Amino acid sequence: MDRSIITVTGRNRVGIIAKITTLLAQENVSIMDITQTIRQGIFNMLMIVDTSESTIAFDELRAALAALADEMGVHILCQKEEIFDKMHRV
Repeated sequence: MDRSIITVTGRNRVGIIAKITTLLAQENVSIMDITQTIRQGIFNMLMIVDTSESTIAFDELRAALAALADEMGVHILCQKEEIFDKMHRV
């Protein structure tokens, strides 16, 4: 299993989850866990995904998510799980 963490933040609007999950499905990326909240109009989502069966390389996935973020006006960060863990270790 090759796990990555995707975080999304920005102003809430219709279709954020739909567009991101559509892209992931098209590239055969499996969603293992997802949590999402909206506070005072700000959308926050964290996804744990498995990229081991992905049809594109990790850097290409990051680029596709960045392009989608620009299109939607949100911020999307995609990191390998080990990098995420090191950055958030107490």
